[in-house]
Amino acid sequence: MTDRHFEIYASRIRARNRNVQVETELRGEAFRLGQGQHKISCPSCSHSRKKKNEKTLSFRIENDKALYHCWHCGMNGIVPMRDELPKIKIQRKVEVVSVAKKIETSPLGENAISFLRQRGISEQTAKIVNLKYAKNYIHSAQAEVDCIFFPYTNKGENYAQKIRSIEGKGFSCNGAPQTFFNIDNIEKGKDLIICEGELDALALIEAGHSNSVSVPNGAVMKVAESQFDPKEDNKFKFLWNAKEQIDEAEKIIIATDADDAGQAMAEEIARRIGKDRVYKIHYPDGCKDANDVLLRHGKDGIDTLITGATPWPVAGLFDAKHFFEDVDEIYEKGVGSGVSTGYKNVDELYSIVEGQLTVVTGHPSSGKSEFIDQLMINLAEREGWKFAICSFENEPKIHIAKLISKFLRLPFFDGKTPRMTKEEMDGGKQFVQSNFSFLYQADGTLSSVDSIIERLKIAVLRHGIRGAIIDPYNYIQKDKDVAETEWVSDVLTRLRVFAQAHGIHLWFVAHPTKMMRDSNGDIPAPKGYDISGSAAWFAKADVGLTVHRPDPVYSDLSKIIVWKCRFSWAGKQGDTELSFDSPTSTYHLPYANSVASMAHDLDLDIDI
Repeated sequence: MTDRHFEIYASRIRARNRNVQVETELRGEAFRLGQGQHKISCPSCSHSRKKKNEKTLSFRIENDKALYHCWHCGMNGIVPMRDELPKIKIQRKVEVVSVAKKIETSPLGENAISFLRQRGISEQTAKIVNLKYAKNYIHSAQAEVDCIFFPYTNKGENYAQKIRSIEGKGFSCNGAPQTFFNIDNIEKGKDLIICEGELDALALIEAGHSNSVSVPNGAVMKVAESQFDPKEDNKFKFLWNAKEQIDEAEKIIIATDADDAGQAMAEEIARRIGKDRVYKIHYPDGCKDANDVLLRHGKDGIDTLITGATPWPVAGLFDAKHFFEDVDEIYEKGVGSGVSTGYKNVDELYSIVEGQLTVVTGHPSSGKSEFIDQLMINLAEREGWKFAICSFENEPKIHIAKLISKFLRLPFFDGKTPRMTKEEMDGGKQFVQSNFSFLYQADGTLSSVDSIIERLKIAVLRHGIRGAIIDPYNYIQKDKDVAETEWVSDVLTRLRVFAQAHGIHLWFVAHPTKMMRDSNGDIPAPKGYDISGSAAWFAKADVGLTVHRPDPVYSDLSKIIVWKCRFSWAGKQGDTELSFDSPTSTYHLPYANSVASMAHDLDLDIDI
């Protein structure tokens, strides 16, 4: 055993010994919190940080053990419970869809018509969308009051009725509105206008823009970080239910409210639809929605609003003024940075940015696919991201088993280390089901880049994915009569444009050419220009990444090398190390680095 290997082994022993006090504290937390997934402050490193109460430790308590992992210092392990905790029950998620009940309604009376006139809406427009009247119980009024019923139908099927009181601003709902308001009345093949409320849609129709619809639930998120709560993802089902109409629209104009929540919704709708067909409107001063424009500026104001819509800034040639809002935003908030990988040392070189393409390479069995799988697990746990996987070398059943093992940090198969229980596996299956979808050619035929992009579009629209992996490129069907260099460049360009248009991060795995050993007998780490096929692998990538195992026999250390980073605010060139645990197929901070970091945080004078 070399000195280096001895030191690694010794550092592991020291780390385990020093974890005893921490695990004693965590055992007490387990009994306090009870079964399930929790996030708490790390007892090892939180006291040494500015944000001492930041919850960086994932703490999953399952039956007779508690699994923990700190996303700041990297401390991780399993705490066995001496006393039995109440058994965990794995509950399967069952989707319950509320169906609209039969409510007797009648044509609009004078009080309802008068209310609509005050909002600039005529009786004729109300009849077009089949508004109805009835008395209904409104919770805010604590009584039955006069109400207007807004029907939510799709292909004649009655999904729901939104109910609004004529007096005051009370709302209720009959059924689950999982479609657009007025979607049955639009003419296919024409421009489609999407707004945020039924009255806004009516204002647009009143002004002659009949292909106007409203989202069913209003704004569902805040936009402070251009992110939305993953729990609200199911509120975008109305997009999938209107896929046919959306696909046939010539262009789509988004006219959600001008506030932060409305703009956040606009961003998410544009991302899912594809920004290449989307236009954004610009409200005049003092107006926050389409109904405001109708009341203040009349039908001509609505016409100006729609004709003045500008392409969503993605790519191409635009006037500078189209980007002034974005310039103002980065002046106030800065450019920002990408999402954390889950590893403190890797974050210094590489962060994950929406709309970018990362090219990943490495020698066979170097762990490059395992590393990307680990990043996806980390992002799913930390950020609520969802992913699509196009893996040609692993069948979905094998890939799912690997993802479950990474999520639980337990072996899937029998071996020297105790494997996960059936109950634990069921919990892991639920996690994978919630966060991953798979592009799979069951007939064994090669996928074309067109078929991959088309299925990724569906995954964005239907599941709201924020990341995808294609692994590896050489299984993609190549165009005949096209040189490989030209073909690779075209594929990378199309995938990068797709990632930008839909705001997803795309990892593309590519194998290097066979490399000769150096004078020391070692195989050097491959980089962008070492990938077979084309120099475009380097030129077209936003980030270039190599996973390399210098000594796979005697060491579990893997090198993570960033050989290209297009934007300095997202990362930089350089390399770092992670440890790979074979039984669980998981990556961790190197033990020596982890112990050193812990000793520094605890202000301990330890010679490692």
